[in-house]
Amino acid sequence: MSETEKDGAAVRFPPPFVPLIALAVGMAVHALLPLGLPIAGALRWLLAGALVSAGIALLAAAFGLFQATGQDPAPWETTPEVISTGVYARTRNPMYVSMALLQAGIGVALANAWVVLLVPVTCWVIARIAIRHEETYLERKFGAAYTDYKARVRRWI
Repeated sequence: MSETEKDGAAVRFPPPFVPLIALAVGMAVHALLPLGLPIAGALRWLLAGALVSAGIALLAAAFGLFQATGQDPAPWETTPEVISTGVYARTRNPMYVSMALLQAGIGVALANAWVVLLVPVTCWVIARIAIRHEETYLERKFGAAYTDYKARVRRWI
C-alpha cells in the first residue's frame, strides 16, 4: 500500500448523518401531512425513554470497546483488529443499531409516525453507504477471521 492509499473502509458519508437526515425529513413531512402515533401519555414516554435509553447504552458500550482497544470508531479509519466481544458478540453493528433505536425513540417521543416509519429506510441506507464497504474492507484485511465472525454474529440484532 502506498503512502497515499488509506487503510480503511471506503465509506464516504458519515453514517450518523443518515438518522439525522431521516429525522429532519420525518419532521418536514409531518408538518405537511401529520401522522401521529396511537400511543398516548405515559405509555408513549415510557416507550420513547426505553428506546432512547437502549440506544444510548448500546452506543456507550460500543464506544467503550473502541476506546479500550485504542481504535477510532470512524468507519474510514484503519481497523487494527476486529472487536468480537461485549456488544459485538451480539451484533456486528451496535453503533448503527443504536442510531436506529435513537431515531425510533425520538419519533415516539415526538408522536411522529413518519420518523418511526423511516427507521427501516435509515437502516437500508446505512447498509448501502457504510456496512457493505466496511464488510468488504474487513473481509479483505482479516479474511477467514472476519468471515467466521460474520457467520457467528448477526448484522443487526
